[in-house]
Amino acid sequence: MTIRSVTAIPVSVPFEIGAPKPMLAGKPRQMDMLLIRIETDQGAVGWGEGFGFAVWPSTKAAIESLIEPLVVGRDEADISGLLAELGRKLHLLGRTGPVVYALSGFEIALWDLAGKAAGKSVVDLLGGAQRDGVPSYASLMRYTDPEAVARNAAAAVAQGFKAIKLHEITLEPIRRAREAIGPDVQLMVDVNCAWSVEESLAMCREIRALDILWLEEPVWPPEDHGGLSRVRREGRIPTAAGENALGYMDFKGMFAACAVDYAQPSVTKIGGISEFMRVAALAREAGVTLAPHSPYIGPGLVATAHVLASMKEDILLEYCYCETEENPLGASVQVSQAMFPVSNGPGLGCDPDLKLLAKHTIK
Repeated sequence: MTIRSVTAIPVSVPFEIGAPKPMLAGKPRQMDMLLIRIETDQGAVGWGEGFGFAVWPSTKAAIESLIEPLVVGRDEADISGLLAELGRKLHLLGRTGPVVYALSGFEIALWDLAGKAAGKSVVDLLGGAQRDGVPSYASLMRYTDPEAVARNAAAAVAQGFKAIKLHEITLEPIRRAREAIGPDVQLMVDVNCAWSVEESLAMCREIRALDILWLEEPVWPPEDHGGLSRVRREGRIPTAAGENALGYMDFKGMFAACAVDYAQPSVTKIGGISEFMRVAALAREAGVTLAPHSPYIGPGLVATAHVLASMKEDILLEYCYCETEENPLGASVQVSQAMFPVSNGPGLGCDPDLKLLAKHTIK
């Protein structure tokens, strides 16, 4: 088979988070994802996901204006060859950002196609499932309001989650969350690079008694591995980072700087499944625990689960804590008692419901 077309489909799914939605660029945040659809000359279809969020128009443009013209007519089974060629041809346009996000979604869709062609699931292509489901943690959005944080954290625990991640940047919401979930539930804090090194150290002193499993991306800018290493060393709270890493070599530098206890590659941002697996192997060699970034609601989440299901280690899957009743991916992206199912059907096993897809496609 050869590639006939590559299409980027932006989708906005209705969602609720148990509180007012956070604002971005002057409007409430939307639950947007960018599906990548590859069709071969024989009519086979593979689905992937490039990092969407508010940047999806740029990622979509990269698919349509750069990637599709370069891959039509090419062998869809040559995943490593295609990605190596595209990476070299497009590197002048940036080693991260929309072009790499588009390559990531394209690569995931190629894996989906490969599984369908072989009649095997992606996890089987990766060496076989070590487990039928992947344990997940609830990744809450930033509420700011301590009452909303406590209420939603407690609700997540009631639904079976034994680990909660906050995105709060002040002490009181974090403290209230710990009170709400009790001492036996793991608590992580992601601040999205909100602080300087000195501010990070000051906050470490404030939250250290709250038994934080990891402090995620405390330092601005995210590439300041030396500053992050200092926070890890002096703050005495384990650190996590990697969703904004510039690929494999950036992770290598991060590990060499002893900057993190937890490595967080993001399959829709790092270059897809293959690059994710390279980073996972590097983390294992460096003695750094893998904790992938995956607050998605589409094939990127499913691809992450397939990767984790193939690994000998038990690794928690980041699960976006929200309700999305009309998600075109349906049950394939829903947890039950904090366990995420891994399909043994061909490919990723998560082809979207085309009616719902058409209903929620952004025109």
